[in-house]
Amino acid sequence: MSRAEHQIIVLRDSTAALVGAEDELRSAFSNLVSNAIRYTPKGGSITLSWAIDAQGSGVFSVTDTGPGIASQHLPRLTERFYRVDRSRSRDTGGTGLGLAIVKHVATRHQAQLVIDSEVGKGSCFSLVFPEKRLKHLPVTVRPGA
Repeated sequence: MSRAEHQIIVLRDSTAALVGAEDELRSAFSNLVSNAIRYTPKGGSITLSWAIDAQGSGVFSVTDTGPGIASQHLPRLTERFYRVDRSRSRDTGGTGLGLAIVKHVATRHQAQLVIDSEVGKGSCFSLVFPEKRLKHLPVTVRPGA
């Protein structure tokens, strides 16, 4: 999707698997990633991460170095068809439904969508899943590793 226009970093700090509706989760994750790609200028970076936080929750985060979002817009971002900047939306495409879908999927999986953003620095969208949604997989050690 990025067409090699961004630095993409993938971090995985846990082998825990997420239990849920695979198609719905894929839709939520892909919406977050495609938004980061859409709104991050060429040469910017996007970091995808999966980790377990101090409370034992699973956290999938997408962090970008895009333009950021002013704080007054954050409470409305998950509303259907809400646009921070309608002129920018025309340039980047999209339907205005992506974050509404993400929030719906989060709710169905007892998760919370957390949005942190600072104008001029970028944004971080995180889905925080309760521990009961995690399946801890055994760690396998490869010979010679």
